[in-house]
Amino acid sequence: MASMTGARLGAAGSLTAAALFWATNYVVGGMVIGAIDPFSLAFLRWFFAAIILLVLAQLLERPDWRLVLRRLPWLVLLSSLGMVSFALFLYIGLETTKPISASLVSSMGPVLIAITASVVLRERPGPRQWGGLALALVGVLMVISGGSIDTILGARFAVGDLWVIVATIAWTAYTVLGRRPTGLKPLTSTAVQAGSAAVILGVVVAVTGFHLPPDAATWGGLAIIVVLASALAYLCWNLGLIRVPAAVAGIFLNLIPVFTVVIEIALGTQVSWAEWLGGALVLGGVLLATLQLSRRG
Repeated sequence: MASMTGARLGAAGSLTAAALFWATNYVVGGMVIGAIDPFSLAFLRWFFAAIILLVLAQLLERPDWRLVLRRLPWLVLLSSLGMVSFALFLYIGLETTKPISASLVSSMGPVLIAITASVVLRERPGPRQWGGLALALVGVLMVISGGSIDTILGARFAVGDLWVIVATIAWTAYTVLGRRPTGLKPLTSTAVQAGSAAVILGVVVAVTGFHLPPDAATWGGLAIIVVLASALAYLCWNLGLIRVPAAVAGIFLNLIPVFTVVIEIALGTQVSWAEWLGGALVLGGVLLATLQLSRRG
């Protein structure tokens, strides 16, 4: 029982790390997106991440590549949902909608994951899990609205919000389907998915046009996105996802705006009382769901 509890708490640590690494994508991505188009950025992100992950997988896990080939169609499907579709649809959406509206839409992801997992995977969330989900969602709304109900009620949803909804649905499918066992170790699975994303996006940029980062600063931002927001984030996410229900994993996504605020503080940005309170509520919601896991262990 102790080992089971330790494994689940380790999964919580992995999912928390994934949220932290993804938060760097919001901050750094916002800095470089004006210098390079979203399609080229997405391709370079997964091209370099795939190289890193495939080398590490070969050195650390010694994959059975015959088994990988048998699982390849499934891994390509996962890659198309979680690494290609989510990123591209979100970038396209942000071109025609405000960040506040996009955040409101994407913050419903954990709810969609919980509902979908309960139907598809028969993972029935308990009272603490639903309570943690609700508390975390309130915290997210507090962070992105600055504590103003008028900001939420007055949000104007544009065409871009529809793309964000599609991105959120793609991520929900990735999370729920990612719970299916493949017989592959997490690093190998993530590496092959990254390689598949690079190939798919390579075809996309061949049609839309490909551009390299124009300066050293943009290359530096790309490096952060590749290492943290891509290779490490997805590896940590997949490590956690195989140990906890999809609905619980989804709750950890609410930590992303909180960590984004923390990063902004480190960069000198002032934080309001609503952001502090919202962050505390999100952490409380995640803790509530994690405590449920520990007691089940």
